Amino acid sequence: MVSAPPAPTAIPWTALADQALAGEVLSREAARSVLTASDTELLEQLAAAYRVRRHYWGNRVRLHFLLNAQSGLCPEDCHYCSQSKISSAEIEKYPFMAQGQILAAAERAHQLKAGTFCMVISGRSPSPLVFNQVLEAVRQVKAQYPMKLCACLGLLTGDQTAQLAAAGVDRVNHNLNTSAAHYGDICSTHSFSDRIDTLRAVQAAGLTTCSGGIFGLGESTDDIIDMALSLRQLQVTSVPLNFLIPIPGTPLADQHPLTPRQCLRILCLFRLLLPSQEIRIAGGREVQLRQLQPLGLYAANSIFIGDYLTTPGQAAQTDYEMIRDAGFVLETAEGEALAVPSA
Repeated sequence: MVSAPPAPTAIPWTALADQALAGEVLSREAARSVLTASDTELLEQLAAAYRVRRHYWGNRVRLHFLLNAQSGLCPEDCHYCSQSKISSAEIEKYPFMAQGQILAAAERAHQLKAGTFCMVISGRSPSPLVFNQVLEAVRQVKAQYPMKLCACLGLLTGDQTAQLAAAGVDRVNHNLNTSAAHYGDICSTHSFSDRIDTLRAVQAAGLTTCSGGIFGLGESTDDIIDMALSLRQLQVTSVPLNFLIPIPGTPLADQHPLTPRQCLRILCLFRLLLPSQEIRIAGGREVQLRQLQPLGLYAANSIFIGDYLTTPGQAAQTDYEMIRDAGFVLETAEGEALAVPSA
């Protein structure tokens, strides 16, 4: 008689949530188990992640609005990016927007109930002319709208971050994108340490840090864990997690996509390793999570509403319905709960 194979050892997902809530760092073995668990354990993983998410964020969802204020024309060679110098993707290319266009976008963000207006420019670093235009745009937006303002401007110096703080910027985004070990495989025109230097300059200026990554770049399980641990060590405040959209004309156009379940496991891992941080499901959620997008909110507490840099997002009303149907409410810039608009 052939005996049945032994049952797999159950992972104590509740115990991992206990560790996260106690401020303990998951072991590398435990972190790997999150990313390599079977699909049959996914709901238990999400329940553990949601327990941590609920402790810090309740049932609130933060909305961010993204404006690509300067598109294309970038001298960097980031392999995932449609705006890089090595991309032949068909995208709009334009210099820094006029102040009126930026204010119109801020008005749209305010109408959509976004708590944070995120202004992004392409390029390695802003020129003096563009930097001064950014400062003026920041001042105008902050004077007219009760939103937090996040700026994503490439590599920055300590003097630049100090000027941004004085103008009214609340937060600066500068993503690590992947692990230090994998970084050279996706970009050669600047280094992982260059990005770390910018984040430290942001922190030195008293600004909060926004930094996350992109998944689906050919990274390993350990690369995902290493990036999460780097963000934890840096004590970043906000963590946008992007899932690669393989854009035709970029070197990663043929990259094999992730499955929705893989994306959810990544979100669970980041919630367990970064328990109190704002975790945002960013670019690619509509493409990679597809019909499982609502489940992502049980680990993450933030999304972008509207479009991304060079790719469209789903309709705002669809996002509202997703949030409301899952039993969540919105969070204002002041941290207060707000009912999800019905229309």
